[in-house]
Amino acid sequence: MDKLPKIGLPLILGLIVLIIFIAKSSVNIGYGEAGVLFRTFGGGVATDRSPLGEGFHLILPWNRVYVYNVKQQEIFEGKMQVLSSNGLEISLDVSVLFQPNYESLGRLHQEKGENYVNVVLIPQIRAVARSVVGRYTPEQLYSTKRDAIQNEIFDETKANVISQHIQLNAVLVRDVTLPAAIKEAIERKLKQEQEALEYEFRIAKEKQEAERRRIEAEGKANANRILNASLTNNILRDKGVEATLKLAESPNSKVVIVGSGEDGLPLILGNN
Repeated sequence: MDKLPKIGLPLILGLIVLIIFIAKSSVNIGYGEAGVLFRTFGGGVATDRSPLGEGFHLILPWNRVYVYNVKQQEIFEGKMQVLSSNGLEISLDVSVLFQPNYESLGRLHQEKGENYVNVVLIPQIRAVARSVVGRYTPEQLYSTKRDAIQNEIFDETKANVISQHIQLNAVLVRDVTLPAAIKEAIERKLKQEQEALEYEFRIAKEKQEAERRRIEAEGKANANRILNASLTNNILRDKGVEATLKLAESPNSKVVIVGSGEDGLPLILGNN
């Protein structure tokens, strides 16, 4: 009986050590996540291998795994203040869709760390947005160039961050806010331009209608000249005879006096 405590204590201690060993040696990585292995006695961050994928993994208890979200993520840089080409302050609402580069996740962790969004991505977006917007006037930003600046910000930021192990998927310029006085001036100018275009359209339409009428009148005049030139007295007399014969064949009663009309055409009296 005295031996039981002596045997039980080491066993309990062994179980405790085993539990701690298993707890330190296991890691569970959730969906849409990946793990970067850090070897405490083996050279630090494991950049020579792919990240640990989803699921349960066993590691040496003195090593450590840093878990990253590798799904597409969004950051919203609302009301970013930038300057236009003529020095006016413009406010941009910009959203960025991104994710870390999976295959180089170890390099990202080693070079930038877990705070890579604030260290790399956000400063790049702000710098590129200021550079791109500075190429345009407020009028261009308000009317026709929003898609252009969105594409330029995306292309330039993507080129800058791809070498820093970040995959940029999209840049969305949700709103461009101009100073109130500038916005009102631009709207007045656009309204005047629309009114001028409408006036030019009406003038062009009236000119087209006048040209149509002129062509129609010329066509009728030419037709009348051709018709008059082709109608001789003999033709008219023949047409009159044909009409008289058709009328004489009708069932209505009448009196026909042959040769009593003008040009010798029959004269028809009575139509009861």
